[in-house]
Amino acid sequence: MRQTILTLFCACMVLSVCAQGEMAYRRNSLATMLVYHPEDEFGFEIYKAFDSLPIPDKYDDHTISGARVIDNSTVSGLQRKESGYYKATYGHQLTAAELRKNAQYTEDLLNQTEMAKKMVAKWFGFNGHTISDATFNTALISSRGQYNASDVDVALAVQTTRGLASLSDAGEELLNNTFVLVNDITYVTAEQEAEAAKVAMGVIGGIFDALTGGKSGQQMAQTAGKIADSFTGFKVKTHSYLYQLEWNDSIAAIFYRYHYTGVPDSAKVQAFLDDKTTYRLKYVAHEYEFDKKSVLKGKYSRTELVRTICARSMDKNIVALAKQYEDFKVKTPVYQVLTNSRGKIEGYAAKIGMKEGISETSKFQVVQRIQDAETGKTRYKYIATVKPKKGQIWDNRYNAVLEEADGATLPYTTFVKTAGGEILPGMLLIEGKYRKIEN
Repeated sequence: MRQTILTLFCACMVLSVCAQGEMAYRRNSLATMLVYHPEDEFGFEIYKAFDSLPIPDKYDDHTISGARVIDNSTVSGLQRKESGYYKATYGHQLTAAELRKNAQYTEDLLNQTEMAKKMVAKWFGFNGHTISDATFNTALISSRGQYNASDVDVALAVQTTRGLASLSDAGEELLNNTFVLVNDITYVTAEQEAEAAKVAMGVIGGIFDALTGGKSGQQMAQTAGKIADSFTGFKVKTHSYLYQLEWNDSIAAIFYRYHYTGVPDSAKVQAFLDDKTTYRLKYVAHEYEFDKKSVLKGKYSRTELVRTICARSMDKNIVALAKQYEDFKVKTPVYQVLTNSRGKIEGYAAKIGMKEGISETSKFQVVQRIQDAETGKTRYKYIATVKPKKGQIWDNRYNAVLEEADGATLPYTTFVKTAGGEILPGMLLIEGKYRKIEN
């Protein structure tokens, strides 16, 4: 059993690399999971679609190997009379009580399976073939946080006040901003809508005939049924539950004192594996997305149709969660200052767009990340306020290019300044207000 757990932890260590040479900056870290419904006709295709989609590129991938799916058929004890999650189906919206129960059950399940401990193990490069040779390291923290190796060398850091501050900063900036997003995706098909339309029109037609003594109502219902049957479509109901890794000074103290070791130490490794209470995930927010009017342009195979709709639905929930829960906000660097032939600044480029929910009414603060030379702590200073330029919003949604959507061929979104000072490449855009910003 110990060997199995250790092997799973060892498989989790993956170094982050910025995609396509994009600027390095501190992203939040994210692992995504799916509630898989094998009982549904499209359940397996939703699973395949989910499994093929990468983590959104504005987050660092903190996926845990072997922990991507919750099989709904194995869920018991949540409902009194049925197994599985409380489920959103055609004609049934989840109640507030059902949502709370789903969220609490998922939190309990994640903690029972020690998901938080596995996320900590990945952060600290837990590796080794046996308990006797297993160790930790801070390579991933150094890479994602752009720290010098010495800044987060635990053996050195615990000896100085500045070193402890650097470890504390890494915990606040990186570990505390580590999330698990559990997506429960069900669907509505054209056939379900057609059947509902036929039933509704049949009832209306019957009432019409009863009042008039004729058969016009029956004919109306049959015509409506044919129209409904001719419609093809697939729409998903996506409930997303967000969980955050708990990391504070007390948890860090336990980890660094009793568990972390850069050299083989069986006692500390055993203590880490045996600890059942220190490392936890907490539920922080829920979001629901269902677009009744969603229409996709272009021609898709059934598989690609499901993949595209699922990707866009999950993206919408991520955007809404970022607006709802401040710690989940996306930070995006200014990619380029745009000037005309005379050198006059005409805007600022950033590689975010409709996928991140940007519209003409969006507003962003531009901030500068500053690391204090004395303490090693990070702070954010307000620089300016910007908004997207009309007609220059990048449509970077999944398969937007295939659909030839407006803005799909743009390389970035262009922003214009509405207030503030000089904006330079590498400064960060954060949508809305951000409590950590200093004016």
